[in-house]
Amino acid sequence: MLTTRQRLLALLTLCLALLAPPAAQAAGRVAAEAPDRAASHRPVVFVHGYNADPGVWGALREDLRAAGYADSELFSFGYDTHQSVNEVLSGRLAAYVEDVRRQTGAAKVDVVGHSFGSLVSRWYVKFGGGGAVVDHWVSLAGPNHGTSTAWACALWDQACRDMTPGSYVVKSLGSGDETPGAVKYATFWSDCDEVVNPDASVPLSGAVNTPVGCLKHNDLLGDDATAAGVRAFLAS
Repeated sequence: MLTTRQRLLALLTLCLALLAPPAAQAAGRVAAEAPDRAASHRPVVFVHGYNADPGVWGALREDLRAAGYADSELFSFGYDTHQSVNEVLSGRLAAYVEDVRRQTGAAKVDVVGHSFGSLVSRWYVKFGGGGAVVDHWVSLAGPNHGTSTAWACALWDQACRDMTPGSYVVKSLGSGDETPGAVKYATFWSDCDEVVNPDASVPLSGAVNTPVGCLKHNDLLGDDATAAGVRAFLAS
């Protein structure tokens, strides 16, 4: 008959034996998950356009998810589009990007802007410290050299004034190098854009400038070919 001491030792041995397989399985899981982490993407920060909200990015977010991006790698910056690019909005975007980097642990992010969001994000990259933390920058139908349609609301709206040809924001962004630093730049533009006038306002010197054909201003957000182009550029 086993003594009390022997029974306790036997029970302890059994418990250790039962614990061993899960520990081994956990080690296996860590090894199996390592390739997934290694294959993770830089976080993408979406910056919507004038009079819009983060909901406009549904189609492109879905496209990137289908390509392997996790929800935790996709972020949509929401903001009041009636404020100044240089005095207010670029700083708020900078704070948002820093929060994304803290959440994800990423050293750099990619930024995709639509329309007015292109000016906000360009100012952040060129003058607000974003050049050090943005890897790829994308402009979809951005009024990068201004748009004459913005005169319609420039009298009462600061953002509209910022988008007018020759504005302080447009001139400052266009001065010197339009695509400074080590950031990779891309624009996508339509020759049927009813908002950005002229269409040639979108392309930037030093960027990968891609014509998307005859699409309306907001149609670039849901166009499959445009999404494929954005996806390929972010992977480059």
